[in-house]
Amino acid sequence: MIENQNLWTRVQVHAPVDPGVPLRGGTWGRDGKPLLFYWAGKIGDAQIGPIYLGVTGVFSLIFGFLAFEIIGLNMWRSVGWDPVQFVRQLPWLSLEPPAPRYGLHLPPLDQGGWWLLAGFFLTLSILLWWVRLYQRTRALGMGSHIVWAFASAIWLYLVLGFIRPILVGSWSEAVPFGVFPHLDWTASFSIRYGNLFYNPFHMLSIVFLYGSALLFAMHAATILAASRYGAEREIEQVTDRGTGAERTQLFWRWTMGFNATMESIHRWAFWFATLTTLTGGIGILLTGTAVDNWFLWAQKHGVAPSYPVLYEAKAEQAPYLRGQYMGVAPDSFPGMMRDAAGRLVPQQLPVPQGAQLSGDVETYTKPVLTSDNMRDSLNADGVFVMSAVYFDTAMDAVRGESTAELANLAALMTTNPALKVEVQGHTDNAGDPTANLTLSQARAERVRDMLITKYVIAADRIKARGFGQTKPTALNTTPEGRRRNRRVEIASDGKVVLPAGTTP
Repeated sequence: MIENQNLWTRVQVHAPVDPGVPLRGGTWGRDGKPLLFYWAGKIGDAQIGPIYLGVTGVFSLIFGFLAFEIIGLNMWRSVGWDPVQFVRQLPWLSLEPPAPRYGLHLPPLDQGGWWLLAGFFLTLSILLWWVRLYQRTRALGMGSHIVWAFASAIWLYLVLGFIRPILVGSWSEAVPFGVFPHLDWTASFSIRYGNLFYNPFHMLSIVFLYGSALLFAMHAATILAASRYGAEREIEQVTDRGTGAERTQLFWRWTMGFNATMESIHRWAFWFATLTTLTGGIGILLTGTAVDNWFLWAQKHGVAPSYPVLYEAKAEQAPYLRGQYMGVAPDSFPGMMRDAAGRLVPQQLPVPQGAQLSGDVETYTKPVLTSDNMRDSLNADGVFVMSAVYFDTAMDAVRGESTAELANLAALMTTNPALKVEVQGHTDNAGDPTANLTLSQARAERVRDMLITKYVIAADRIKARGFGQTKPTALNTTPEGRRRNRRVEIASDGKVVLPAGTTP
């Protein structure tokens, strides 16, 4: 006997190809000669073609191709156009949004402009494909359920990439293009705003996500369990007595306590899947706009308990506490502080703005060079590498964790008034060489500016110079090598720095 076609079909029935239902409206016809493909028949319909795209479908594919080309070529360029490294590192490669200093302005292409261009083309592609789906469902007289489910997913995409960044006034708040960078952004975003698990809309999104997965699994199991009765032929059997469909309804009544027809279980699954992205988008939209810290919000509204304080964090300890974590610290670090009355209260400890988690993972527990360390290195070699000066990826702002070592350098220059130095910036070879040169120069200038403005060192005693990727100290083929090449060096102008306790 010939079996009904499903995942375990051993016999495929090849009937004449189906040209499809008649097209209504539009001037485009179907393209391509239909054919039967054996392996496609293993998982579904063996017929491929004819293909209908229409005007909106064609332009959707064109814009989608442009977006993926921009993303892919930028990722390839970041590894020096090496095809082997591109394949090996592809999950870790990314196209980053503009830095916070650009706000909502248009940045240079190498500083986030490519990200904006790719996002523009990708958004056009997605919206045009939605229009195509809507037009086809109306022309064919079909229900528009899949259209509005797709719209819910588009809502989440627009919130992450455009709506929320516009509301908070910075493209830097958007999600990078890339697999692991996207996941890193999600983790950093959750930490920065006090754990999204306390966001009620995030809770709903998770419920609908797991609920839809459960419903789809139960539906599949139900249909497969009664497939010997032809239960997968649903429409013709929903109301027939004694059929596989009627038996599945009995199964639901007996095991779950309520009835589920072939129509109702699909409707439940549709709503659960659609509400996953709809509520998720609302939760993301409220984060950083209406609520800055979901954990404190949850404590205030009785969603999360207030845990007993075992260790009290002082303000001056905040940088060291942040240093125990991998990656870049969030904008706030939740801790317990004493108020004016001496009571322990939750408080946000300040951290430099614009922090972003990136693929260049650093630890902020490296030893801080003392003034004596610096003096000895300058006497011996005329140069030393700053050990604990930090920047966010592709940014030139000096992070707050850098102040301890910069203060020691300022102290050395104060006690040695004849000393003149050159701050030298260096990068690894990731990205465009010209952009790296500009970035290294900007970073050297930021260090120089901080020494001048914050520590009152005379401007004529400090020069700033960027070398970009031209002077590596290690191979750029490993993460450790690239980390060593991303550095700030201090070089003296040839004058000997006097040891402590001596005079000229």
